[in-house]
Amino acid sequence: MDIAFTGHVIEWRGPSPFYFVPVPEEQAADVREVAAAATYGWGVVPVEARIGGTAFATSLFPKDGGYLLPIKNAVRKPQGLAVGDRVVVEMTVRLQP
Repeated sequence: MDIAFTGHVIEWRGPSPFYFVPVPEEQAADVREVAAAATYGWGVVPVEARIGGTAFATSLFPKDGGYLLPIKNAVRKPQGLAVGDRVVVEMTVRLQP
């Protein structure tokens, strides 16, 4: 399943900061439809994502009925992304065999 959306980078401060882009409700509903066939446990959903010219593999984190797309430092730093920046995300949900 291919999904595209625009969102803003947010920060979660735990023991160390983590950066995410929340998946909008419409696209989160699409992910929920295939989540059972994609998840490998704990409700996380594996995806291949692209922001700008950078593609990366990660897993969506479930949060309050929606999903958060983690933004790795290897993606965020070279593109100069900071909290509040608007990004265009293209991603493919990886279904489990």
